[in-house]
Amino acid sequence: MTIDKKLSSPATDGFSLISNQKLLALYSAMLLCRRIAESSCGRLKRGRPSGSLTSILGHEAAAVGTAVDLLPADTVAPALWPQAVLKAINPSVSVSSGILPATRSARANHALANQESRNVTLLFSDSKKTSKASWQKALDLAGAQNLPMVFVSLNHEGDRQRPSEAHPAHRKKKGNAFPSICVDGNDVVAVYRVASEAIAHARKGHGPTIIECPLALPGDPISNMVKYLIRKGLVDEQLRISQAL
Repeated sequence: MTIDKKLSSPATDGFSLISNQKLLALYSAMLLCRRIAESSCGRLKRGRPSGSLTSILGHEAAAVGTAVDLLPADTVAPALWPQAVLKAINPSVSVSSGILPATRSARANHALANQESRNVTLLFSDSKKTSKASWQKALDLAGAQNLPMVFVSLNHEGDRQRPSEAHPAHRKKKGNAFPSICVDGNDVVAVYRVASEAIAHARKGHGPTIIECPLALPGDPISNMVKYLIRKGLVDEQLRISQAL
């Protein structure tokens, strides 16, 4: 069956199937993620241009929402994220040196036919031309071999294409398109929900998924999460004030 692209519903109300502890953990991880990235940007500014790294700032929801629950045997290729960011989000996860090594790891894991719960490989898109070629190869291979992979597509600054146009529907070996799900990149709760389903989908042997995380609406993922936590009564108004300083 062909699975059409869908837009996940945003977490705009006070109800969530995610535990309060997990919601607070998502918020804390995004804060830490940004601090590390900003620190790395500052060091680069004193040496060489930092445009490639600054393009990931504001994408903390995509990084945290997709990587936070990966298992130690899973692999993530961070693209432009400093490795320290992924380790801060999930200290137990294995960080690959790049897209192609991560894809080879996914193939090796998939070769274990009797594996009941497959190891998942998580790939983030990259704005560099060389990485885009590797990303395309990984997409083609994942579709052809039904690999347990999750592709996280970010719309980097300067990208004029919609994510779905930059990464058209890919086909599995039986000719059916594998899922491509679009979710608001400013909403870590929505990203986490979609990623949880995509990871479970891959572990069960159902193959890859693309998660598109455009910053569809104005705003900041961390500020949005603060507002969400206030509505749920998990933090007080003082946190919103401190975020604005």
